[in-house]
Amino acid sequence: MDFYLALKFLHVIGAAVLFGTGLGIAFFQFRAGRMENPAAIAATLRTVVVADYLFTAMAAVLQPVTGILLVHLRGVSLDQTWIAASLALYVLIGACWLPVVVLQIRMRDLAQRGVAAGEPALPPRYHRLARVWFWLGWPAFLAMLAIFWLMIAKPA
Repeated sequence: MDFYLALKFLHVIGAAVLFGTGLGIAFFQFRAGRMENPAAIAATLRTVVVADYLFTAMAAVLQPVTGILLVHLRGVSLDQTWIAASLALYVLIGACWLPVVVLQIRMRDLAQRGVAAGEPALPPRYHRLARVWFWLGWPAFLAMLAIFWLMIAKPA
């Protein structure tokens, strides 16, 4: 396998990890939040935060590196519409994801404190943070779908 194909493979795997981890995290955290069980929510959020650091953060670094190397190796200009749009959407995703990680950590801490104190329910602050977390996920999710389309269609 030549270097270009190996790099392209890493780029596709990175995109799959970003999308899959994000979707999985969103699903499990949303489902745990519906249970209103502080212990289950705290456990889920502990896992979610670790997954974001291990998988999402690593793939998030890998994507622009492999993408720029692929563009360079193909001799393609970064100012092509589909590349510029993909990069802009990637920045949007990062602008949504970074606050989401902070929110997940705060939500985890609130849930863990509630469990330690024997609270039967989560505080209103948790629910406010969860709403912001939920709404920040939508633009990131839709931007990921748009990037997949741009990578496949490469519109002029």
